[in-house]
Amino acid sequence: MIKIAVMGYGTIGSGVVQVIETNQDSICKKIGEGIEVKYVLDLRDFGDDPIQSKVVHDYQTIAADPEVAIVVESMGGVEPAYTFVKAMLLAGKSVTTSNKALVAARGAELVAVAKEKNVNFMFEASVGGGIPIIRALNSCLTADRIEEISGIVNGTTNYIMTKMAEEGCDFDEVLKEAQDKGYAEKDPTADIEGHDAGRKIAILTSLIAGQQVDFEDVHTEGISKITATDILYAKKMGRVIKLLATSREVGDTYTVMVAPFLLPKEHPLYTVNGVFNAVFVRGNMLGDAMFYGSGAGSLPTASAVVADVVELAKHIGRHIELEWRPEKLPIADYRQQSTRFFVRTGADKAAVENVFGSVEYIDVPEAAGEIGFLTTEMKEAEYEEKAGKLGSVIQMIRFH
Repeated sequence: MIKIAVMGYGTIGSGVVQVIETNQDSICKKIGEGIEVKYVLDLRDFGDDPIQSKVVHDYQTIAADPEVAIVVESMGGVEPAYTFVKAMLLAGKSVTTSNKALVAARGAELVAVAKEKNVNFMFEASVGGGIPIIRALNSCLTADRIEEISGIVNGTTNYIMTKMAEEGCDFDEVLKEAQDKGYAEKDPTADIEGHDAGRKIAILTSLIAGQQVDFEDVHTEGISKITATDILYAKKMGRVIKLLATSREVGDTYTVMVAPFLLPKEHPLYTVNGVFNAVFVRGNMLGDAMFYGSGAGSLPTASAVVADVVELAKHIGRHIELEWRPEKLPIADYRQQSTRFFVRTGADKAAVENVFGSVEYIDVPEAAGEIGFLTTEMKEAEYEEKAGKLGSVIQMIRFH
């Protein structure tokens, strides 16, 4: 009987317990023996809930118990999660987590501690929720050199952009609806300003590069400035606006960024709507592949966590090699990346053409008193210089 502990009995932690209880038979068959939740660590008590008999309030109780082989961390945040997880690894226990803040900030270090103690640190659910992207990168795609990863990796922002596109609503109106439905947090800043997606693409880039990419270095723009007028322009161009986290190979490093992009109908991420997530991968041998599914929610995320538990149970006493060196990888300057830009401005056509030269105008009758246009392909740095000269830029969204 393999005994595990769950640290944090919130949305994800309770989901993990539910998945194990509901799918007990099939999980045990896959592992080859029984599995039991021995402890649940939480600050709270849970009254008449059957889980109460397993609740402990001191993480050292778990660390000191030799019967516990696997620990699930689902508390969120960097501290005290980092202290607790490191203590579990040092005590010879394997750990899986859904905590992207922890993995982005301390992942390389925790992988190294796990290797030193001949245990494992897994974090499948930290990026794609229920989408098995990390296992795919570490197992199925190891023969490839990954040239690009582009993903819709935040369900909140994708829900908002989908509703705005379908109903023509303003951002603030849809955000309030998302909060009322529980799709957005009371403080949605991490989602709508792209910080959550920034952490996730930093983790993915760290894994494909084999060394640390700091999420603070990732150029990040959110969706809070996207308007119903932008949606009208997108429809006129036959495109949709999506918040993408992108990482592209450039020489011996990567250009990494999070920003809204205008996607054409033929792009595989065009039809990813609502709270669903998807990650597009381009390998130098594989070509293109896409991983799609529920990116958030208690049970989809818990399913990915329990899949890690099964994998950890199969490898007790054996470390699974994972290359993620703590040395920082200097990522490429995003300003040297080239693309086309959609621009809305209050300037006249003469001023636009004087600065940007030949452009393609997009006519939206509802957008009175402004001009919308597409630039030719140019580097970000060149666009920034020209936009500064033009002035009165209302909006800029990149083409993908």
